[in-house]
Amino acid sequence: MQLQIEGLDCPNCAKALEGELNKLSGINEVKIDFIKSSLSYSLDEGKDENEAILQISKLTKKLEPQAKIIIPASQKALKNQKISNNSASKSKDTQNLAIIQNQNNDQNQENLKLHKNFAKTNPMFVVDLLCLCLGICLGLVVFFANLPIWAFWTIYAVAALLLGWKTYYKALTQLFRGVINENLLITISVVGASIVSQHMEGLMVIALYSIGKIFESLAVNRSRKSIEGLVKMQPEYANLISENGKEEKVAPSEVKIGATIIIRAGEKVPLDGIITKGQTNVDMASLTGESVPVALKEGDQILSGAVVLDGVVEVQTTKEYDQSTIKKIMNLIENASQNKSKTQTFISKITKWYTLGIVALAITVFGIVFAVTQNANLAVYRGLIFLVISCPCAFAISVPLSYFSGLGNASSKGVLIKGSNYLDACSRLDTVIFDKTGTLTTGNFSIDNIQIQEGTNLTADQILTLAAIGEQYSLHPLAKAITSAAQQPLPKAEKVKELAGKGVSFVYKNNNYFVGRGQEQKNTNVDVYQNDIKLASIFLTDTIKQTSASACQTLKNMGIKTIMLSGDNEEAVNKVSQSLNLDESFSKLLPEEKYQYIEKAKLAKSKIGYVGDGINDAPSLVLADVGISMGINGSPASVEASDIVLVDDDPQKVATAIKISKFTRRIVLENIILSAAIKIIFLALGSFGVTGMLSAVFADVGVTLLAILNSMRALKYSPKEYNHKSAKKR
Repeated sequence: MQLQIEGLDCPNCAKALEGELNKLSGINEVKIDFIKSSLSYSLDEGKDENEAILQISKLTKKLEPQAKIIIPASQKALKNQKISNNSASKSKDTQNLAIIQNQNNDQNQENLKLHKNFAKTNPMFVVDLLCLCLGICLGLVVFFANLPIWAFWTIYAVAALLLGWKTYYKALTQLFRGVINENLLITISVVGASIVSQHMEGLMVIALYSIGKIFESLAVNRSRKSIEGLVKMQPEYANLISENGKEEKVAPSEVKIGATIIIRAGEKVPLDGIITKGQTNVDMASLTGESVPVALKEGDQILSGAVVLDGVVEVQTTKEYDQSTIKKIMNLIENASQNKSKTQTFISKITKWYTLGIVALAITVFGIVFAVTQNANLAVYRGLIFLVISCPCAFAISVPLSYFSGLGNASSKGVLIKGSNYLDACSRLDTVIFDKTGTLTTGNFSIDNIQIQEGTNLTADQILTLAAIGEQYSLHPLAKAITSAAQQPLPKAEKVKELAGKGVSFVYKNNNYFVGRGQEQKNTNVDVYQNDIKLASIFLTDTIKQTSASACQTLKNMGIKTIMLSGDNEEAVNKVSQSLNLDESFSKLLPEEKYQYIEKAKLAKSKIGYVGDGINDAPSLVLADVGISMGINGSPASVEASDIVLVDDDPQKVATAIKISKFTRRIVLENIILSAAIKIIFLALGSFGVTGMLSAVFADVGVTLLAILNSMRALKYSPKEYNHKSAKKR
């Protein structure tokens, strides 16, 4: 279950809120994605969902007054009803929940609209700016006007409250719940500075901290917009042509495989399919990063999420909405941030202990300075400097922001990485292993010839039909080629069973059939058996993808070893390997043999990336350090098993993924090293009295802003080898 949460302005606050929400009765596994402004949770059996949302909303408002849970209209109505009438029955809540669950798709769209509207018109941002400006103005009055003592302290207190009321409120409410974070550090610093008569520095601390939080919020919002374009790809409807020829506007989820839909200029493609009538140019930029429109005609494949630029086309759907390209992309984007890298997880875990440690060290600094100087004011002042410079903001925001920017950048180029942990792993790859068919080759096979065994009283067309009766249930490229070449419609088979890497067995007219790869021939072929007697061999030909050669060469230039593992015959494999100048290639391998090869390579300490597209590749994709699958022609099993999905099946994107991963990883390390180095230097200088509190706060806010700006570079980075025009045209 998921809700939108808006108005959180710091990752540590989000983490603290997440911990408190997890303490609510009946509510479990609460996770707040700070970057994506989302809150997910699960409920105990019997826990009312509406009641849970009300609890979450109430506690969120208490701990984070500027935050807001975005509730669907139906839930809002129930919330208002509960507030005005506490006697509302439990059965009615359950009934309302059932209605809500039946309208999930509508609610998701509503949540999205509410999320966008709130982001555009968030009044708290305006309030923060007004408070900041007024607080600074009053601060100037305090320090430059000759005021009586009572007026000085009154205006000073008002200025301090205007500049940091949110910080103080968070510090106190979270402290009472046992949470210590940077809000408490800043609050102590401001109060302490006032006590030791460092009034100007006290106001400067909270003013600069507040300015830093505003810049931080702007940077995060800019990064959040990087995935808004992907969210907008979701089609809202499909124009379905019914059996009587009438056109009806329906939800994409209601359209079945084989149905006919019509798409006009300016409309989004709602489902994957084959164009049966008309031609058009489509915008694929949001799917693949391809900026040049792609021309499509009858017989061409068209992907959901693309936008029809001109003309009108009729499309026969080949996938249901849940299995369509756009749905896969949305699912991957939705879940990507849940898989965090070790670096990100480590930073998140140590934040609480880091803050406690800093408080302890600040007290130690106070004790040492007081013991040496016997000056309490000086000792307090040095301890406060230690607190200010030690705020973990730079670490807490820059690390997740860097990873999020890298993931968003990759997504915009048609590379869907399922989490920052996989992005990290991708940056360390030293070997990339490719499957052949459908990965390095097009997988668009054509029938070369059919060789019938002696004594078989069947024609070539009959053999092809028999093979297609079983192959129609398979997603393998060879199966698709045989099915499309046979006469349609095909009769149904019984007891169909696909054996990964081997073939398909089935029963037709009380006979047992098996259609599988021939291993003894020099060419790519499929053998057809009836009751264990070979009837014929079907020979097929395949072509290498246009970008395969450049993809392999780019990887070699990066110092990455390239290998091909294939179940195809030796001659076909050697031909492809030589054309692509691969380091190694192996033929006639079963899925378990590919798996064993990767096992041995990992034992030799190699960091393996495996690229595949078929159901037989799933075990290897799981075993590899990074599994990379094809998004268009890849089987559901391979997409599910992989860590990275290439939306347009372009092998060149493997190098793109690695380059973006390496760059993002470098940004993360730069931010950590830069932040740590500056903080250590200023901690030492502040402890010995070389620098004052103003220098400390400038250093803290400055390094945070530098880290944020550096993180944004991961969002704009474009690998030199990546060229939109090089993407394969369809």
